[in-house]
Amino acid sequence: MTETPEDFARHNARMARVQKARARIQQTKTLERGLLIVHTGRGKGKSSAAFGMAIRSVGWGMRVAIVQYVKGKWETGEKRFFRDHPGSVTFEVMGEGFTWDTQDRARDIAAARAAWERSKALILDPQYSFVILDELNIVLRDATLPLDEVVAFFKERPLDKHICVTGRDARPELIELADLVTEFAEVKHPYKAGFKAQKGVEY
Repeated sequence: MTETPEDFARHNARMARVQKARARIQQTKTLERGLLIVHTGRGKGKSSAAFGMAIRSVGWGMRVAIVQYVKGKWETGEKRFFRDHPGSVTFEVMGEGFTWDTQDRARDIAAARAAWERSKALILDPQYSFVILDELNIVLRDATLPLDEVVAFFKERPLDKHICVTGRDARPELIELADLVTEFAEVKHPYKAGFKAQKGVEY
């Protein structure tokens, strides 16, 4: 179908109306404070999206702290990248690995507790503007860290910084408290076709 000059004119007029409407909506958006963000769902990309926000924050000269729960000590691309920016990003891997690897609940609980205490210290540290708690949802789901304690802390958190919590199976109490929640849905994954984890894509 070939568009006519009249079609272009109608489109341009419609976009002008949309622009005015968007400007009116934008004028009502006046709040500004740190957000509590949750990335959850069974799809891939929850941590990757959080790390993308970390890079965005660094681009604005903000300091970022990342605490990794659950995930073990293996080498990853994000660890290598953030290690090269020590003045902007604090990256701490505090997990002991997946529970089926550790096979030691007492050890899992101790690791979660140590990571949470460190997380609280970083959130309360005024030099950081954005704190990512990677896979915190997993330890809350598995009750290796008390949900009520975490929710209570987040309710009293400093409102001058952003916090992003990632991991599957986010608890309803955390979703209710959060300002921004995104559920990542899996449509297709190469693992099911027999692919192993690919460097640069999954680690």
